[in-house]
Amino acid sequence: MNQKTGSGKYEQLLAKCKSLEPIPTAVAHPCELTALTGAMEAAELGLIKPILVGPIKKIDAVAKSAKIDLTNIDIVDSSHSHDSAAKAVALIREGKAELLMKGSLHTDELMSAIVSREGGLRTSRRISHVFIMDVPTYHKVLIITDGAINIAPSLEDKVDICQNAIDLAVSLGRDLPKVAILAAVETVNSKMPATIDAAALCKMAERGQITGGLLDGPLAFDNAISLDAARTKGIISKVAGDPDILIAPDLEAGNILAKQLSFLANADSAGLVLGAKVPVILTSRADSVRSRIASCAVAVLAAHSRRQQAVTV
Repeated sequence: MNQKTGSGKYEQLLAKCKSLEPIPTAVAHPCELTALTGAMEAAELGLIKPILVGPIKKIDAVAKSAKIDLTNIDIVDSSHSHDSAAKAVALIREGKAELLMKGSLHTDELMSAIVSREGGLRTSRRISHVFIMDVPTYHKVLIITDGAINIAPSLEDKVDICQNAIDLAVSLGRDLPKVAILAAVETVNSKMPATIDAAALCKMAERGQITGGLLDGPLAFDNAISLDAARTKGIISKVAGDPDILIAPDLEAGNILAKQLSFLANADSAGLVLGAKVPVILTSRADSVRSRIASCAVAVLAAHSRRQQAVTV
């Protein structure tokens, strides 16, 4: 991803984190410069307390080449990237860390350790991915899901995808997040399954099967983002023009949408995996340090929200 300066929305997230305690974070295989730098800069900003998990010699070599001081930083030695993933997940299960951060290993290596039925981080929720976008032409942070994990989600999968995103938006300070469920058109059509899923999700929200958000759909992208476009088509909606969350019909649509915003609208993109026992900071190995730090900030807010919920239960 190209380096960007952003429009200040990520900085607002960082400002929210200033008064919060750093969260112990297992960083899986930070054996490449951007991965290690992202974790250490997040530590310097007081977002996380990193526990680096990887081959010590490789981590030391990267740190020395970049003149990064690892004094007082906990390091857990591992043999290779798969071992790094397994040991990072183990730190979560042992209660030694509350966040998991992807380093320079492949996503599928980390996800395999997370979804493992023995020793993984599964919950009753479907695991899903969110892009948290800072789009210069949009008035607030925009969550797009799912563009990275669920290839062709079923209606039941979409329930969890919606709920995961709503819970995250609430942790970011949205009292009643507005959720636009995207399709190619704004009318229900039996030949277009995405429109039927959208209508069902809205009814499920009315029945309390999805909570904490205000849903509307199906909505085409223009109707979701532009109130004028919605009015032109005669759509009356409390979501149109002001969504916090965009639910894509499938992975391809979500992935294409997020990357279009990044490369054509100069948006910054942070990434998280939700639905596991802890939030997972999941960024591309090509992402900038800024994106990694933004992902950490969002994850920290989510982790503190989970702490508060645990206290009130």
